[in-house]
Amino acid sequence: MRKTEVQAPAGEGLSGVPALDVKAAIAGIASEFKGFQDDMTSKMQQQEERLTMLDRKSYAAGRPALSTAADQGAPHQKAFGDYLRSGDDSGLRGLVLEGKAMSTAVSADGGFLINPQMDDRIRGVLRSTASIRSIANVVNVESSSFDVVIDRTDLGTGWATELVNFAETATPVIERISIRIYELAAMPRASQRLLDDAAFDVEGWLAERIANRFARAEAQAFIAGDGVDKPKGFLSYNKVANASWAWGQLGYVPTGAAADFATTNASDAIVDLVYALGAQYRANAAFVMNSKTAGAVRKMKDADGRFMWSDGLALGEPSRLMGYPVLVAEDMPDIAANAYAIAFGDFHAGYTVAERPDLRVLRDPFSVKPHVLFYASKRVGGDVTDFNAIKLLKFAVS
Repeated sequence: MRKTEVQAPAGEGLSGVPALDVKAAIAGIASEFKGFQDDMTSKMQQQEERLTMLDRKSYAAGRPALSTAADQGAPHQKAFGDYLRSGDDSGLRGLVLEGKAMSTAVSADGGFLINPQMDDRIRGVLRSTASIRSIANVVNVESSSFDVVIDRTDLGTGWATELVNFAETATPVIERISIRIYELAAMPRASQRLLDDAAFDVEGWLAERIANRFARAEAQAFIAGDGVDKPKGFLSYNKVANASWAWGQLGYVPTGAAADFATTNASDAIVDLVYALGAQYRANAAFVMNSKTAGAVRKMKDADGRFMWSDGLALGEPSRLMGYPVLVAEDMPDIAANAYAIAFGDFHAGYTVAERPDLRVLRDPFSVKPHVLFYASKRVGGDVTDFNAIKLLKFAVS
């Protein structure tokens, strides 16, 4: 039996819904979906941009510094500069409390330790100047004095036999030398208007002034200091003829002429001075004299007509006299009657410089207004620790 097919009226679907309505509904759905898709795409793009920005900030914050030392010193350097220019110590105190730098301690009576960069500049000048410091034994201490224990005699010995009782030998003498630490200070000043000028390098200026002042004072004290509130220089000790030398004194060799070298065989005095020093000290020995004396000595010739003085061949290498280095220290006395114008010895063994490793600066804007005073100080001492190790040349007949 055949089923009768029912034909839908024109313009209508099988369900009775007009075809145009279906098309419009589908177009609306597609349009809404397109809008939703565009909106989601825009939001995803904004989110991606935000994540990219956060990633870049994270990378920038985590990027390693080009110099770790510079990164550590920069906060202290900026804070110390603020303190010098305006007296603002909040940055330095913050560093102290947070423990970010070992070199920002506050002293009991005010003032701050000089920053590492400035400290290096000052110490560089002190080491490079013509001072006994450059050839002496330099030690860092944390107390107010430095003790050196000296065994200045030999232990007695003898040959023993099987049947004879061995006699008691001499006992060595132990002596303690105490080097006191004194305060060396400098107090340059600058106007507040100059400090307010950002173009003015206040740290460099202060470092140069302090270094020059400290270098001159130290060099003079290590040679001729009297030991009263300052280091004791080696020329301050009693001096005797080398044949009569005893511990606690410095031995000398005469030139054989008053206020000059001997007229004939002038170089003999230099030779006698060298061999007056014990052989155990000559390996590390050096001459010390000022420029005027060096000008007279470098003209000397030996018996074969050869100059005894030879200039250094490399940059920074000292001149040599009889093969030993020469330190030209301007605080040594000039050639004159009874003057001890030349010293020769192992100063690393014979003279010790003891110092505290810190340099302090205190800002005073009140005392000399409108200027600001900078009181910089360090603590240093020096003394002879082996009287065997240094010999002198006396410009006298005997």
